[in-house]
Amino acid sequence: MSNQRLASNPYSDCIIGHSQRKTVDATAASLMLLFCLVLGFQQVAIKGVAEDISPMVQMTLRSIMAVCLVGGLAYWRGIRWADVGHHWGPGLLVGLGFAAEFAFIAWGLTYTLASHMSVFLYTAPIFAALGLHLWVPGEQLSIRQWWGVGLAFLGMVIAMAPSGAYSIEILIGDTLGLLAGLSWAATTVVIRKTSLSEAPAELTLSYQLSVTALLLLPVAAISGQLMSAQFTPMAIASLGFQTLIISFAALLLWFTLLRRYRASQLGVFSFLAPLFGILFGTLLLSEPLSINFVIGGGVILVGIILVTR
Repeated sequence: MSNQRLASNPYSDCIIGHSQRKTVDATAASLMLLFCLVLGFQQVAIKGVAEDISPMVQMTLRSIMAVCLVGGLAYWRGIRWADVGHHWGPGLLVGLGFAAEFAFIAWGLTYTLASHMSVFLYTAPIFAALGLHLWVPGEQLSIRQWWGVGLAFLGMVIAMAPSGAYSIEILIGDTLGLLAGLSWAATTVVIRKTSLSEAPAELTLSYQLSVTALLLLPVAAISGQLMSAQFTPMAIASLGFQTLIISFAALLLWFTLLRRYRASQLGVFSFLAPLFGILFGTLLLSEPLSINFVIGGGVILVGIILVTR
């Protein structure tokens, strides 16, 4: 009888494998590479249509549309309101963290370059690795792996080494990007430390998108940014990409991987995202590219090998 109840429980696979996380393998590495490729394009997609729709409104609208998609998928997979209520505490925390991350990105992109935002946003793996090391059993890194984390971050800094003095606007935007990275790291630690660690990816993402939409929508409306939005064909295409590919598919992939693999190792792959951000920014926004990109990319790859070898 108990076996039958376990078999019918949508969380049975979580119960059986509670707190067990695998070391990153070739499958996870390939999926994280795809994830970073998509995220590398995120800042470019936002910045490219910022004159038509402000970054804040873009974050708001994509969250609203994506939560409808995730909610439909969650219902189809058998997740009900009782399941939502079971995790409401940590769900609210990760939702607040996610909303803060989005708000800092949207605000920061009005001051700094998309490539700079990529760099400071993806300091998140360092903060997350430290938090996971201190508070989550099984996520501790060895000395060699910490060297890998440090090398990966160093490579990212080399890839984005400044070619001139920063203006005050750039410094403000970069600081907001750093705060976005801290917010992302905090949500990763909360997910792994609480009951959300074993919850379906759809449920975790629903919390994040719902809280983000509820918090950002009034801000976008009161500030007048929502009413001034111009839905040009390019802006609609960008919103479609952000909704379907980033807020729906990519984030579902991320949370699915978090349930199966060690978050401290997965996070290091995120250092690749700024490289893709630089590449896309160069190709599509005519942002500058230097030899530092090649050198920094090589250092990042060495760091990733040290962490996942």
